[in-house]
Amino acid sequence: MTEEEPMIRVLVADDEPMIRAGVRAVLATDPGIEVVAEAPDGHEAVERVRLHRPDVAVLDIRMPGTDGIEAAAEIRRAVPGTGVVMLTTFGEDDYILRALGGGAAGFLIKSGEPEELIAGVRAVADGAAYLSPKVAARVVAHLSATGAGALAGRRTAARERAGALTPRERDVLALLGAGLSNARIARRLHLVEGTVKAHVSSVLARLGVENRAAAAVVAHEAGLVPPPEPGGRR
Repeated sequence: MTEEEPMIRVLVADDEPMIRAGVRAVLATDPGIEVVAEAPDGHEAVERVRLHRPDVAVLDIRMPGTDGIEAAAEIRRAVPGTGVVMLTTFGEDDYILRALGGGAAGFLIKSGEPEELIAGVRAVADGAAYLSPKVAARVVAHLSATGAGALAGRRTAARERAGALTPRERDVLALLGAGLSNARIARRLHLVEGTVKAHVSSVLARLGVENRAAAAVVAHEAGLVPPPEPGGRR
């Protein structure tokens, strides 16, 4: 972290103390990230986000009482400046699909690599959407599990939707799907950030999706997402 980069303040919510401790320990390895609060359930998560106003809330997708999906929606209403990253396990695909429409911007597997947690928190703090590769693959497969040929059909449909975009909009969609913020997309494509913001708004409108996370799913379905750069960064 340089002097110009502010500390990323994070809240962690999970009903299992061991998971909270593990998430805190992983995030502590990044000197630019600080865990400022923890919560054992969704209700407490919302209250502590109101109090601490972190940059990112990392929420277990399933918690007793108020679950992560409900908490994410309330956080987005009450403290829109806080981005939400959802932690999920295998077998929770229906919850992921609900969370996609609930305002969450990041989706990570609890059993994933520690580097993915840090990358996801940083991406969401930077205003981007982040789907871990395993989550993206599962979402695409789950959406397509409606009959023979459904996966190929969805991929074909996604390619057609992406094909209706301008070449520059397709470039932006691909990098959006890779979890890049507007600023990083601008640097990658040698554009000014305001132009990228306009492209992103146009992409969302033309794809008929509500947020960057949903657009990222389309990018993955269409096969547009580029591989990570050497060193694990996209």
